[in-house]
Amino acid sequence: MAIAALSSGITGLNASERALGNSAHAIANIGTQGFQPTHATFQENAPAGSGVSISFQAQQLQATDAPSGTNLATETTNSLIYKAQFDLSAKVIQAADQNLGTLINTKA
Repeated sequence: MAIAALSSGITGLNASERALGNSAHAIANIGTQGFQPTHATFQENAPAGSGVSISFQAQQLQATDAPSGTNLATETTNSLIYKAQFDLSAKVIQAADQNLGTLINTKA
C-alpha cells in the first residue's frame, strides 16, 4: 500500500511540475505576438489510485487576453494551484516513506 502511495505521489509531482512549467512558459511569452498558450488537463490513471497524468490543449482566445493569447490572471491563479498540488504530492510521498520505513522497522 505504501509503495502505491509513493508511486501516486511521484506522478502527482511530475504532473504538477509540468503544469507549472507550462504556466510559466505562457507568462514568459505574454508579449509574444502569435504565441498560443496551452491549458493543462489532469486525468486519473487506471486503475484508480495509481496516480495522475497530464495533457495539454490549446486555449480558446478571449477578448481580455494579451496579444499572445495569455490571460495573466488565469495563469497566475493556475500557478498557485499547481504549486499547492506539488506540495500536497510531496506530503503524500513523505507519508508513504514514513509508513514504508515503519513497516520495514517493524519486520526487522
